[in-house]
Parts: sequence; C-alpha cells; structure tokens
Amino acid sequence: MASEVVTTSKWQSTVAFVRDSYHEIRTRTTWPDMAQVRQASVAIIIFVLAIGLVISVLDFILNFVLVQFLPSVLS
Repeated sequence: MASEVVTTSKWQSTVAFVRDSYHEIRTRTTWPDMAQVRQASVAIIIFVLAIGLVISVLDFILNFVLVQFLPSVLS
C-alpha cells in the first residue's frame, strides 16, 4: 500500500505555476468592458475626493479646537 511520491524541483514547480496562471488568465478570466472600467474609475475618484474632504474638515476642526481652546486651558 505504499504510494509513490512524485518530487518536483523548484524550477519545475515555478514553470508549472506560470503556465497554469497564463492559461487561467487567457481562458477563464472575464475582463470588464470600457464602460465598466469608466464607471468604476469615476466611482473611485468620487470616493477618494469625498474621503479627502472629510479628512480636511476634521483636520480644520481639530486644528481650530487645539489652537483656540487648548492654550487657554493650559495657562
């Protein structure tokens, strides 16, 4: 009941991985069309701008609070 263990070298494993990856990309992957890419890009840009606006507003508020009120508390 002994089973044979097939050993492969690192080089053979790497070549097999690259070959399988290439095959999967060429045959099994569905790529978005230009309209989907454009829609996703616009959504990401809007999201990044919104997060930047939120961070800027929080920075302004915290800066105002720390500069205006903290020195009067410490003195």
